[in-house]
Formats: sequence, structure tokens, C-alpha cells
Amino acid sequence: MALMDFIKKQFIDIIQWTETGDGTLAWRFPMAEMEIQNGASLTVRESQVAVFVNEGQVADVFGPGMYKLTTQTLPVLTYLKNWDKLFESPFKSDVYFFSTRQQVDQKWGTPQPITIRDKDFGAVRLRAFGNYSFRIGDAKLFHTEISGTRDIYGVADLDGQLRGLVLQNISNAIASSGVPFLDLAANQIQFAQALAAQLVPEFEKIGIKLENITVQNVSLPEELQKILDQKIGMGMVGNDMGKFMQYQTAQAIPKFAEGAGGGSGIAGDAMGLGAGVALGQVLAQNLAQGLSPGAAAQAAATQQQPAVAVVSPADVMTTLEKLGELKTKGILTQEEFDAKKAELLKKLV
Repeated sequence: MALMDFIKKQFIDIIQWTETGDGTLAWRFPMAEMEIQNGASLTVRESQVAVFVNEGQVADVFGPGMYKLTTQTLPVLTYLKNWDKLFESPFKSDVYFFSTRQQVDQKWGTPQPITIRDKDFGAVRLRAFGNYSFRIGDAKLFHTEISGTRDIYGVADLDGQLRGLVLQNISNAIASSGVPFLDLAANQIQFAQALAAQLVPEFEKIGIKLENITVQNVSLPEELQKILDQKIGMGMVGNDMGKFMQYQTAQAIPKFAEGAGGGSGIAGDAMGLGAGVALGQVLAQNLAQGLSPGAAAQAAATQQQPAVAVVSPADVMTTLEKLGELKTKGILTQEEFDAKKAELLKKLV
């Protein structure tokens, strides 16, 4: 009876794995009731690693190449099974193949805005997304920490854990990058480098090697985006205050066109545009008098000329509000603001 059982057994003389390209990271060679023949051939292709596991304990690890399985090529397994210098009979062992190919274009992102601590703005919330690529760097560690005894373990099974590690390290990456919060959107490469520095050791703990990571978009809160837009506008006009006032006036004209005169249609548009033009003239004149070189001489020349336009109280109040905003932002000093305020109020007399 024992002889018949021996004859019915199937012996394995070729062990190999042909990947299907479906995102499989770990695959267990099907053993069923079969045993590995002494002197069997093991083929490990490029971008693969094979691991022999004996009763749950990792034994020998093979990189790319062709091997004849003997006591010389299986030293750890030979020790675990207490074989002598040679073994004649077939043996049982679990064999796992691991793909070490680079897994590209893996997505990461913040499903909900995450809270970041910033030295200038306190607690702020942002959203970001990008992609990354990785490969198995330590098959033995990956087996013991992640894939275990599963027949198949794929990229999709690991996706949630890796994305969680990315999100967990974003705050530290921003802090270590040295990039001001408002400049994150314009320094995505530097942000990605800081994020990679945080993630590499975290990935290595589970046998994964992070190849690269990109930050494709950073979305700032609406209120901070407005500040960034204004900063960009200031950068466009430089230190020319006259151009800055023109920029501010251009931003204000649409608001005046919406509400000035309470009209609608062409009449309302004309009234709104007229108010915007009047405001622009007043602001440009006031700023030129207070901040431009030779302001005193120009002011004296202007006073000698007869007035050609009457400034309405509404225009004066609007101008004061704009100048107040400039003072709040630090563009005008308190003394400059007070001087212009006094000058404008005189025009109401």
C-alpha cells in the first residue's frame, strides 16, 4: 500500500513563475500534494525573487538565475531539515515568487482637506494629490510583514496602506521642506523631495523601496489663495506704486459696475464704469502727490491750476477706504495715511 501511495505522488522537477503583468507582487507556487524532486530545476527570471519557506520559517532566497536544488544550493533549508551532506528523497517546502518590477503611476491624494500647522497662518487646511512608484526591495521582509501565506498578493491589496503612509507624513514633509505655506503650490518639486525623504524609511520597514513620488497639485484654502493671487499681482508690478494703484483700481472696477447707481443694462454699466474711472483718477492723483518723486512741486503746480472737476463725497469716502486697506497691508504708513486723509477731507469743504 505504501508503495502504491509513493507511485501516485507527483514530483516537481521544474519550479518557475511566468508573470501575467496583472499587478501581482507575491505568488505561491502550487504544491498541493506534490513534493520537490532532489535536483529539481529552479528558474528565477529577471525582476523576480524566489523564497523557500519551511514550516512558516523563511529559509533560502534566490535572485534571478537558474539553480539545481541540492544541499549546496539550499543551505538554510538543509540545516532546518537536519539533512546530511546529501538527500535522496523528494521534500516538501513552500516556494513563493516575488515580483521586483517597478510599479508605476500609483495614485495618492487627500480625500478630505488635511489640517497643517503653519507658523504664519496657524492651523490651515489643504488638499494635494500626485503619484508615486515603488518596487519590492526586501522579499524576505515583505513576506514576513505583509504578504504572509496568501496564494496571491497584489498591488491593489497594498494600495490603501501605502497611501495612508503618504498622508500620514505630509505634515512632517511640509515642516522639513522649509517652503513657506503660501509658496507650496509653486514649489511642488521641493515639496515632493521632502515628502520622499519622510517616506523612504517608512516604506523600507515593510520591504518596499520607494522609487519616486510627485506632487501634481496643491490646493490652498480660498482665503489664502486670494492672498497668493494678490502677492502674484504685486510681483507683476514690482515696486512701482503707481502701477500697483492701477492694478488695484482695475480689480475694483467690476465691483463698482455691479452696484453703482442701482441701474441695470447699459445705463447701469455706464454708471459703474464712470465711477470706476473717477476712482482711478482720484487714487492715481492722490498717490502721485504723496509718494512720487517731486511730489511737492507737482502738488504746487496743480494747486495753481483751476479745478476742472468736483470730487463727490462718495468718491472721497471710497478713496479713504482704499487707502485704509493699503495702510492695513503695510503699503502706506500711518503718517502717509493721515496726510492723505486730511487732504481729501479739505476737498469736501
